[in-house]
Amino acid sequence: MEGLGSAASVIAVVDLAGKVATVLFQYLTAVKHAKAEIERLREELDRLSATLQSAQQLLEGPNGDQLKTANSQALRRGLDGSYAELVSLESKLRKKLDSGSSRVMSKFGIRSLKWPLESKDVDRSIAALERQRDTLSAALTIDQVEQVLDINQTLLLSKLPIVWDALFDSQANEHESRCHPDTRAELLRDIYDWVYDANGKSVFYLQGMAGTGKSTISRTVAQHLVERADRPLVATFFFKRGEEDRVDASRVITTLTSQLISREPVLAASVKRAIDANHAITNRPMGEQFEQLILRPLEGLKPGKSRTVVIIIDALDECRSEDDIRQLIYQIFRGANMKSDTIRWRAFLTGRPEPPVRLGIGAIRRDIEQRKLELVPEADIHHDLTAFFKTRFAKIRADFNTLCHADSQLPQSWPGHEATQQLVNMAIPLFIFAATVCRFIEDRAWSDPRAQLEKILQHATAFSEMDNLEATYLQILSQLAVPSEAAQQTLEDEFRKVVGTIAVLAEPLSANSLSRVLGLPKSSIDGRLMSLHSVLSVPDSPDVPIKMLHLSFRDFLVDPAKRDTNPFWGYLAKKSQPRELSHACLQKFEYTSSSPNIFFTGWKR
Repeated sequence: MEGLGSAASVIAVVDLAGKVATVLFQYLTAVKHAKAEIERLREELDRLSATLQSAQQLLEGPNGDQLKTANSQALRRGLDGSYAELVSLESKLRKKLDSGSSRVMSKFGIRSLKWPLESKDVDRSIAALERQRDTLSAALTIDQVEQVLDINQTLLLSKLPIVWDALFDSQANEHESRCHPDTRAELLRDIYDWVYDANGKSVFYLQGMAGTGKSTISRTVAQHLVERADRPLVATFFFKRGEEDRVDASRVITTLTSQLISREPVLAASVKRAIDANHAITNRPMGEQFEQLILRPLEGLKPGKSRTVVIIIDALDECRSEDDIRQLIYQIFRGANMKSDTIRWRAFLTGRPEPPVRLGIGAIRRDIEQRKLELVPEADIHHDLTAFFKTRFAKIRADFNTLCHADSQLPQSWPGHEATQQLVNMAIPLFIFAATVCRFIEDRAWSDPRAQLEKILQHATAFSEMDNLEATYLQILSQLAVPSEAAQQTLEDEFRKVVGTIAVLAEPLSANSLSRVLGLPKSSIDGRLMSLHSVLSVPDSPDVPIKMLHLSFRDFLVDPAKRDTNPFWGYLAKKSQPRELSHACLQKFEYTSSSPNIFFTGWKR
């Protein structure tokens, strides 16, 4: 490739990689016993092509000349090395493919083509291509690109209001569940096929009632896509009621933009120009933000290999503003009309069938793929829940047996097929029921999984689906019962103060902050929450916020419709509770205001 510039060299290598891929496909269809090796080579070619595509985007960008100067030697080594390896590989493959004997025998319909490479040759080729890909990647690292393009990406992102906890892979969501490998298989396969279907609709809406696993599916889809070799541009926003930043749609577009920039740094230049042209863009209406920060930057990407953009918005119904829900759905749909032949726009949305969501989705019905979790066949749900329970019980059993004496250990047969099927039948179709039951059984505060399981099974009567979940919550709370009337009054007061405050706060607080606001010793906070770890996320650190594990528990505590069936409803229903909480906050404010450093003495949540 002597004499070729960097951009032309990239095109030459991409073209050659395509030819090798074509030859490999011929072998794949004609050779029986080397399919695994052929697939390994094809996957490495895909990874190399993705790296080359990034190089081409940068080299053909407005600042490409600077990049060529700064990284010319490393870039040239990677391109020349890749080209040489591909030439060698193509030669070996075509030699057998073009042999005369192969042509003669195929003329008579005899399957004669043989795979020309030994396993060690495949390993060597893959290792060589990987080395060249690493060289190219090193020449195109984000830090170098930022230096060359004179764009401080960190500074740019600092200008974008970002809700970090709303990202699927944020620290706040680190321990949130993904789908068990043996569950939701058909649905997930349909979603992945939809993402890459050239003729597919631009929006996929997954509808389901509370507790059916929508958010788990969303996290699983996001995780799968970001780990693919072809690196689709994935951006996520997970709404969550009870967390102030995650019920407000004002920062959805900027949060999505930040993720797109992180996955495709070339977009930073266009976003920076939009911000420089209008410093108030992040406070402008949602439609204008979408136009300037997402739509136009994506349209401005140089033509080349097709890119797939996947926007994932989870729990639309938990957005606070009904108008914002409809507006967000409309703006996301606008991406389908992008003026680009190389961008495949996909938006994956989930939500309960609440009126604003239904209205927003209804407005784009002509270009939407829609699935309802309540229509999934019961046999499929039964299979998935059985797999979930078996896996969780195996972990509960192993953890318990590790900590207890040999004579108290759970047998390998525990809990048994009959008990598992009882729980499956109680859970259908609510995965949140299954997750809550497992947390309750493994709660070390009660130390005996056998007894905890038995308490749950006692409720295996002919309840409706939601009644089963409520019965489980009641069983968890019933463990707070105390023998005397005086002690019961203390329990009611503490439950209302501690659990009631957690239930009604717009933003979650830590144990230390609750102790200060409520005027209760931290030991009282810890004691009241000790048996509630199956419904509350109680961190080890007293400075990390305590959160509801699922919105259904909050509804169970405060829904007026539950007043006749939930004896704990009255604890939180007293009209004095908001007044008491407000009074406690004002008292704390008056106390801290006496300090000259009031604005510098904030608490950790």
